Amino acid sequence: MKRYRHYKKDKAIVLSCFGSVIEQEMYLALKDEVEKKFKGVDVFLSFSSRMVLKDLHKRDMDYKNLAQVLADVDMLGYRNIVVASINLFPTDEHELLVRTVKGFDSFSMANIRATKAIINRTKETSLLLKELNSTISKDGWANLYIIHGVPLLDLAGLASVGYTEQFLKMIDKRNYTCSLEGAFPYYALKESLVEQMRADGVDSVQVVPMLLVSGNHYIKDMVEIRDELKEHFEAQIVQSITKSDRFNLIELNSIRDIIFQNIKEEITKLG
Repeated sequence: MKRYRHYKKDKAIVLSCFGSVIEQEMYLALKDEVEKKFKGVDVFLSFSSRMVLKDLHKRDMDYKNLAQVLADVDMLGYRNIVVASINLFPTDEHELLVRTVKGFDSFSMANIRATKAIINRTKETSLLLKELNSTISKDGWANLYIIHGVPLLDLAGLASVGYTEQFLKMIDKRNYTCSLEGAFPYYALKESLVEQMRADGVDSVQVVPMLLVSGNHYIKDMVEIRDELKEHFEAQIVQSITKSDRFNLIELNSIRDIIFQNIKEEITKLG
């Protein structure tokens, strides 16, 4: 077709992230690593959080949402585009990504594919969670894993959240789970959690943020939960196992390996 002659560049990767006012450097570091892993492929960043985008714009940092970045990449003339879902679970943010990609694919001359979310396949997820639990667990300490959660019970991707919760509790009797604002939220379960931990003989508990990038949730919510638990147990937020001062799943090699593999698979499918 005549219009296709304008598509002269080969491949591009768009990292579709939520964004963070506090931990923005985490995404920039990921972009650098993707560029090294996929040499010769141009890499772009997009962010879905409007609050984050507004804050970045105030600081004269020009970032855009996925639709805007896809429009730019299409205009630049890339024939093949992989949109990498930098979302832990395939819930609402991932579903918005999928709809956006489908919309662009219906009129763009480029071939556009979206990757899976990070926690999607059972084998990869099981190995990831088992490794994570083994790495952060300490003798004599219980773990309270806190998932962000989604506010509605009829959204896609809830099976992955449920599997994560059940798997963590099944591999270690010292593990407990709750969410910030989804199913089984901490604010509604805290008394029951304390009662159950006491019945189980727990004396010490560490809070584990199941968040790709902790950001404000770490500073506000995790600290608040830790302080409430301190009224009943010795309590702390899990220590970072990376160079960061805070615990961020995006820094774990196993998380990055899944992201890289997801991108590689979609590039292969593009041919």
